[in-house]
Amino acid sequence: MSPGVFEDSRNLREELGGLLAEMPLFSGLDPAVLGEIAAAAEWLSLPGGAVLFSAGEPADALYIVLSGSLAVLTAGGRVQGRFLARLAAGDTVGEMGLISGHPRTANVVALRNTELARISSRAFNEVLRREPEAMWRIAQLMVKRLERMDSPPRAHVRGACTFTVLPQSLEVDFAGFSTSLVKALGQFGRTELVWNVRGGNHTSQWFNNIESVNDFVVYVAEPTPNRWTKLCERQADALLLLARAESPAGSWAALRWPHDHSLTPQRWELVLAHDSGIETGAAARWLANLPDIPHHHVQSPADYARLARMLTGRAVGLVLSGGGARGFAHIGAVKALQEAGIPIDLLGGTSMGAILGAGIAARWSVQELTERFRHYFVECRPLRDYTLPFVSLVSGRKVSRMLFEAFAELAIEDLPLEFFCVSSNLTAGHVHVHRRGELWRALRASVSVPGVLPPVFHDGDVLVDGGAMNNLPVDIMLELGRGPVIGCDAGTDRAFATHGDDIDVPLPWQLMRWIKTRRQLPNIFQILWRTGMVNSSALSAAQRDRTDLLLRPPLAEIDMLNWKAFESAIQAGYDYTARRIDDLPSDSPLWRSAGMIGG
Repeated sequence: MSPGVFEDSRNLREELGGLLAEMPLFSGLDPAVLGEIAAAAEWLSLPGGAVLFSAGEPADALYIVLSGSLAVLTAGGRVQGRFLARLAAGDTVGEMGLISGHPRTANVVALRNTELARISSRAFNEVLRREPEAMWRIAQLMVKRLERMDSPPRAHVRGACTFTVLPQSLEVDFAGFSTSLVKALGQFGRTELVWNVRGGNHTSQWFNNIESVNDFVVYVAEPTPNRWTKLCERQADALLLLARAESPAGSWAALRWPHDHSLTPQRWELVLAHDSGIETGAAARWLANLPDIPHHHVQSPADYARLARMLTGRAVGLVLSGGGARGFAHIGAVKALQEAGIPIDLLGGTSMGAILGAGIAARWSVQELTERFRHYFVECRPLRDYTLPFVSLVSGRKVSRMLFEAFAELAIEDLPLEFFCVSSNLTAGHVHVHRRGELWRALRASVSVPGVLPPVFHDGDVLVDGGAMNNLPVDIMLELGRGPVIGCDAGTDRAFATHGDDIDVPLPWQLMRWIKTRRQLPNIFQILWRTGMVNSSALSAAQRDRTDLLLRPPLAEIDMLNWKAFESAIQAGYDYTARRIDDLPSDSPLWRSAGMIGG
């Protein structure tokens, strides 16, 4: 699709001249030169979904985004490439190709209706000839971009500014939903709600003006594919597919690409509005036709605030490590975070951290978490059902019953908060991420310490404790691109030590001396538990560096299998987290997510 060309306009030329003067690439240049550049620019309108240029094409111009937004994607098809960056008003794209003389190296696609100024290579080269200082500024920009590429990898936060609510049918209360969403977004910036009655007969310039004076705009489309709905779809950074959860699953007749969301550069997000509590199986029913898009449950006012954070890149992800009994410190950490007003919007975890994370995602209170975990682990002692050690020391039946009792037939996708856990796939040799399916079974796999608990067999694969490969899955949380990440690592302190020098099991006449000193020696449970975590230690160290807040409660005095240290582990997690929160800088993104600082 070829971009359309705007009619020349003195006002637009003046606006472009002012914009150029504020950009690092052109700032400081003679106003007369800036005026010549603006006069030589072509004015382009790119509809949402259209390609600006593709990898391999000759670099014949640079572009300045005047309104709307573009996506930069790796070479790999029209929009199927990996997302690299989002460009908004005031950003430039394409200048590096003009300098190098090489063909384009990435695909650039309009995320929504976008207006641009095109400066040809001829006009650009004339600027460089007359203003050598511009070349120096370009060199500085290139160095900064290379430095960002060499910095530790961190997933792009996929925040959006314009949203279109697309109801599946008239059965869903899209008016009430849209009003509540606007109120929640208003906590983070100026927000405006636009209906058909307001915007149906206006020009694209009117929409650009609305968006330029607001931080967020919510467009309310209609279930039918009329002109207004199509305009809303093109204008949005993200499409919110709204459905009544209790209704039979259906399609969205108004979608431009009803069967393949990979054909559109805009994000799709499924929003399930519940009449009361979350209906078991509703998410799976609706996701059957939309299997690869994120989904959200909305049933209370708190869910709108969480949804606003998720959509704008302010959601707080909490990642909890494994660590046996030391994992109880996570309960104390959560208590301290909640008291500080820091929200928890997404959960991910490994082993004990996975079980605790699932409880938080199910919206168990701190008191309920404490009572349940005291009952399940301290009173019931689930690792005491020993068996003949053909596969493991423990049969695993008590653990399975405990998990099933706690989470019944709940599916991961039914949890009120987004959740994942990880296990280690011994068959394929990689981390297995559980995002869908039976929750208790996924947790059973994540906690299956090799040699202690039997593995879980899934589709021919052998799954064991996630700590064997990734004990702190911060990277998986970052891939979601929802916002800042907190990592709570309960598995870093030294696990055990001994002062003995024995190599073999003692002979009978040495047995009494060995029994007397055995408390100083690690037992088979401790050895197997620790062995299952050692391989991921180096990865965990790298993961810790990628968090916005790293919590490492002092737990060296607590044995990983000392379930009776329940209260002391919780207290250690609480005290440590409270101190770390007090030390958070005032500009921390966590305070931004909590709505305590602007932006």
